[in-house]
Amino acid sequence: MKLKFKFSGNMMNRFLDIVEKGGNILPHPATLFALMALFVVVMSGIASLFDITAVHPGTGEIIKPVSLLNGDGLRRIITGMVKNFTNFAPLGTVLVAMLGVGVAEGSGVIGASLRLMVLSAPSRLLTFAVVFTGILSNTASEIGYVLLVPLGATIFLAVGRHPLAGLAAAFAGVSGGYSANLLLGTVDPLLSGISEEAAKIIDPAYLVNPACNYYFMFASTFVIAILGTIVTEKLVEPRLGKYEGEEKPLAIEELSSDEKRGLKYALATGLVFSALLLAGVLPENGVLRDPATGGVLHSPFLKGIVTFIFLGLSVCGIAYGIGARTIKNDTDVANGMGKAMSTLGLYIVLVFFAAQFVAYFSWTNLGLIVAVKGAEFLTAVNFEGLPLVVSFIFIAGFINLFIGSASAQWALMAPVFVPMLMLLGYTPEFTQVAFRIGDSATNIISPMMTYFALIIAFMQRYQKNTGIGTVVATMLPYTIAFMIGWSVLLVIWVLLGLPLGPGAAMKL
Repeated sequence: MKLKFKFSGNMMNRFLDIVEKGGNILPHPATLFALMALFVVVMSGIASLFDITAVHPGTGEIIKPVSLLNGDGLRRIITGMVKNFTNFAPLGTVLVAMLGVGVAEGSGVIGASLRLMVLSAPSRLLTFAVVFTGILSNTASEIGYVLLVPLGATIFLAVGRHPLAGLAAAFAGVSGGYSANLLLGTVDPLLSGISEEAAKIIDPAYLVNPACNYYFMFASTFVIAILGTIVTEKLVEPRLGKYEGEEKPLAIEELSSDEKRGLKYALATGLVFSALLLAGVLPENGVLRDPATGGVLHSPFLKGIVTFIFLGLSVCGIAYGIGARTIKNDTDVANGMGKAMSTLGLYIVLVFFAAQFVAYFSWTNLGLIVAVKGAEFLTAVNFEGLPLVVSFIFIAGFINLFIGSASAQWALMAPVFVPMLMLLGYTPEFTQVAFRIGDSATNIISPMMTYFALIIAFMQRYQKNTGIGTVVATMLPYTIAFMIGWSVLLVIWVLLGLPLGPGAAMKL
């Protein structure tokens, strides 16, 4: 069977050619940050030579560029390199969170939970369940790509529906809804750490907690799941038509008795863990509240949220492993953690160069000067408020077509846009949430996205001539729906003046 999409010679194919060629020209993200760091060093010397300055709108202080293109700059680069890397906020938070993910993934509790959620859904809610489960899978980083996306195709084929529709629905949830969730995941501390580093260009004491977007992303989960369901059933599946390929339906294995017992153990452990957290947060004198004020805003609970992600995933993973007999001793637990750490090699390389770039941007005052000049320009042309925010969402979405890694893209954009929008009165938390919308919505059509090639391979199992154009054509309706629907949700959020997360307002 051949898909009915015909794109040869049309505008979509020409656009895809531009995206593919543009993406192939870009170097590896690590190399990109190394070049950007070098660029900052050179520009700091040029800015100092021409005495380019700005006036801080808050203090009235004259901001002068600091050159790194001299002896003092060279010594600072050499002596600060290790500290830049080890003190880079996202590094430690991601490493700690991934230790917990490793235990949970290694024990099998994540895979079993995803299968149970999808298999338990009524047939009329199957599409919603697949998209919704895909969104939730982001709590465990990127396991949804390798587990749920092919499972979505298998499930749809098993019930007589087009497998590519199931694959598209799962991919839309996992990747298009990457920043939405009911629970905090590894992406939250990663992005908040980068936002905090960027915010310190304006305010060295500014802190961004990992739960800063939680309220908005909680609501987004249901919006994205509903939009994904509508697009799948009303647009994607009708265009695909009836599946007439060679793949035959496979029996989807029910959970074994060991897996069911493991999930019961994990659920009981999770409830006990949650009860302990509530006991530390709910009472006015709770041990997890701020000891000075008794509040939750700057409490150990919020500051230590990454610790609780690690502990929660670990204890639930161990409990499942004991019940399902997938963990026999402490070596199995350590091996799970080690396997998770082994997947972060390229991320650590990327962080090393990103940390140098962010540090140099701060040292030279170039970030602050660019932010002030940019804010002055936007104010002069009267480009503020909702039009500015929506425009930023689309800018983030467009850049995402060329830089597939969310952390790499945000590390590049945050040092410029976070300070700039702070000077216009917007919090780093608000800028971050706008970025997350644009980044997530275009993940599913970005050939530069890490798992894009894997999605093509999954599709080729059911449609041999699948290529980039087929994937993008299938997923583009989701991108349009998510971009518009999510932006509308943010506009409503702004108009209602709702907080984005615990202690996270939209305006400074």
